[in-house]
Amino acid sequence: MTPLSVRQQTSARIPTEEGQFQLCYYSNNRDKKEHLALVMGQVAGQENVLVRVHSECFTGDVLGSLRCDCGPQLHEAMQRIAEAGQGVLIYLRQEGRGIGLLSKLRAYNLQDDGYDTVDANLALGHQADEREYSMAARILADLGVRSIRLLTNNPTKIESLRALGVTVADRVAMPPQVNSENSVYLTTKVRRMRHLLNLDSPQIDPNESAEILADLTEAAADCLTRTGRPHVTLAYAQSLDGSITAQPGSPLALSGPQALALTHRLRANHDAILVGIGTVLADNPQLTVRLGDGPNPQPVILDSSLRTPPAANPAAPWIFTADPVDPQRRATLEASGATLFVVPVGEDEKLDLVSVLSQLGEMSIRSVMVEGGAEILQAFLGQGLADRAVITVAPRFVGGLNPYTHQAERTFPHIANPSVIQLGHDTIIWGRLTFE
Repeated sequence: MTPLSVRQQTSARIPTEEGQFQLCYYSNNRDKKEHLALVMGQVAGQENVLVRVHSECFTGDVLGSLRCDCGPQLHEAMQRIAEAGQGVLIYLRQEGRGIGLLSKLRAYNLQDDGYDTVDANLALGHQADEREYSMAARILADLGVRSIRLLTNNPTKIESLRALGVTVADRVAMPPQVNSENSVYLTTKVRRMRHLLNLDSPQIDPNESAEILADLTEAAADCLTRTGRPHVTLAYAQSLDGSITAQPGSPLALSGPQALALTHRLRANHDAILVGIGTVLADNPQLTVRLGDGPNPQPVILDSSLRTPPAANPAAPWIFTADPVDPQRRATLEASGATLFVVPVGEDEKLDLVSVLSQLGEMSIRSVMVEGGAEILQAFLGQGLADRAVITVAPRFVGGLNPYTHQAERTFPHIANPSVIQLGHDTIIWGRLTFE
């Protein structure tokens, strides 16, 4: 392949609200795209120059779309460079993380059906991120910049530029503007793309969640002594039609930023957080407290066949499984930090939940937050093992999977004296579960 070369064809003065920049137009021998550099002040021969490498986003940069944080990042970068009186904003023609506008719009449609931003790209046959930064490195070299302070939340961008010979002396964080449209997108960038985002911004008013947390704390205080098992809280989000996902095995983002923040405060309020293997395989959740203060709960996975990937996100999980246990599989999971517990199965060949809770109680777990999936939620309710429920109802119809199916031999509880609050666009319903 012919080595990449870039050439500055021309430049012009661009006065903006942030200040006066020089816009440099670059051509190259690799593609027919117009890559740009917006420069303020003297940068040739300078060190620690403030730089933003920004990939084109028509929907965010031009239309002001709320689905991403690109537009605000573009304008914030210009403002910060102007405040410094010196810097470079490189504008690369890499729409949609390199997949182009057509595929990006198709990915948006998939996201509206429940895919996250990574899985949408993968479903279309693309990589999660197809951007590359050799053009940016060559432009910086042409401008004579010796080292940079990079405005970014993306560690991959830093690593790529350094691999291309750019001296990145420091990273300058760019706090996101979180809204109900981009909260899941931003969370996905943290969870699946390693972005260094501080998502504390969707914090809710402490007064709005204080009653829920106080109720759960009081209820859990003596549950272990009184019943011999931890207090169990079911916490999940559903649509107006009761769907928790659009289709089995695919995660669906329903909660808005304030409801998500409440979920994380609930996690911090429990000793353990429990999910089934289906949730682990579909969503690979971290099960940590990231949108609030407090300790991370102990992650617990119900996995009768030991299908948990050794590299799964939950750190040092407790995995409950059933005999027979494959010795090699067990050794691999334990080497990755997992602790395994073998419990009996019931007549339905599912793990016996009473045994699971009894074992957790012996491990001094006083409270467990159950987040799913559908089979797990139904099992806890149907067996009368759930004490409280905190349900987020999002104002949308999905037409997907309802966690509860009719079972003639079982009755289900109801919430006694339910309490209701509004968080953003979401409705939160919570209370004590009873069969009376």
